[in-house]
Amino acid sequence: MLIVLIISFAIALATCFGLIASAHRHAAWSADHDLDGPQKMHQHVVPRIGGVGIAAGLLASLGVAYWQWPALGNSLAWLLAAALPSFALGLHEDLTKAVSPRRRLVATAFSGLLAWWLLGAKVAPLGMGVVDQVLGFTAVSLGVTMLFVAGLANSVNIIDGMNGLASMCSAIMFAAMTYVALQVGDVFVAAMSVAGVGACLGFFVWNYPRGLIFLGDGGAYLLGFWLSALSLLLVARNPSVSPLLPFTLLAYPMFETLFTMYRRKVIRGRPMTLPDGIHLHTLIYRRLMRWALGRDGSMEPTRGNSMTSPYLWVLSSVSVVPATVFWDNSVAMLVACGVFVLAYLSLYSRIVTFRTPSWMGRFRHSKQVDAEPEQQP
Repeated sequence: MLIVLIISFAIALATCFGLIASAHRHAAWSADHDLDGPQKMHQHVVPRIGGVGIAAGLLASLGVAYWQWPALGNSLAWLLAAALPSFALGLHEDLTKAVSPRRRLVATAFSGLLAWWLLGAKVAPLGMGVVDQVLGFTAVSLGVTMLFVAGLANSVNIIDGMNGLASMCSAIMFAAMTYVALQVGDVFVAAMSVAGVGACLGFFVWNYPRGLIFLGDGGAYLLGFWLSALSLLLVARNPSVSPLLPFTLLAYPMFETLFTMYRRKVIRGRPMTLPDGIHLHTLIYRRLMRWALGRDGSMEPTRGNSMTSPYLWVLSSVSVVPATVFWDNSVAMLVACGVFVLAYLSLYSRIVTFRTPSWMGRFRHSKQVDAEPEQQP
């Protein structure tokens, strides 16, 4: 496992460095030139093809895994084949800016179909009577799995709004999956999860704190597929693992998406696909920036960006840690999900009503400094 981790990290690290060093040659089609969008936090043109580095790290790890465990050859090949549609359409959008969100979601749903068909990755029975009976129908199982994979991929794309946020959260989740997979002796899931850790960290070095390269849609959708497919496989291949593990482990990106849909459609009466600037990570960023600017105006936007992510790393761990410890206990999983939802909603509510929690310490602010009522949900 250590070799897989090192190779994945090294290849992702080197590939991202190469993309940054050669940015002047391909910036016309590979860089993010939009500095004014509602979810844009960077101040300079930055390459948005970090997904290539993630993909290179994962691909190298597949070769190492096959070299160490030849019996995994078919599973490794099927995982690669299933990942291709989601990554390809995401990367195509990064390069052309011409692929609609619907087409990207369809491609990722197709990746979910391939994972279901080739690998047996599917949403397992949840121990809920009628729900399990419905999931027993092949068409339902396939449809729910495709929805889960596509939804999670979109979720990772949504939280990819701050330097180091999506990559470190993904690395934490992959590390948790690695631990659980090793507990049940699942070499395949453990190897591919630790490969995810290495690839994320190799990218993270260049993305945090300065934001020298971005994941882009290709990277976000690839990580989302990798997380969702492996979490489903971990349950499907190991009956001792709680079927609620994927939902608890991935609670942060999943709930961020569900809450965003509810906030946009129900509370604000806007299309769910219309981007806005009031995700939790965006609000925390604004509080940090407005506090600093209200005092002496000295904080650089990039610094405020990077200082936002650690709060969300901690928040995501509220569900990841219990999922790792109580991986075979569904009751504990339900409690952990409930605690996470309450923690998220409490934090969001306090920030939008100008009552920043005291644990955010010196980043508290006054209503006069940060009054922006039109942006409240």
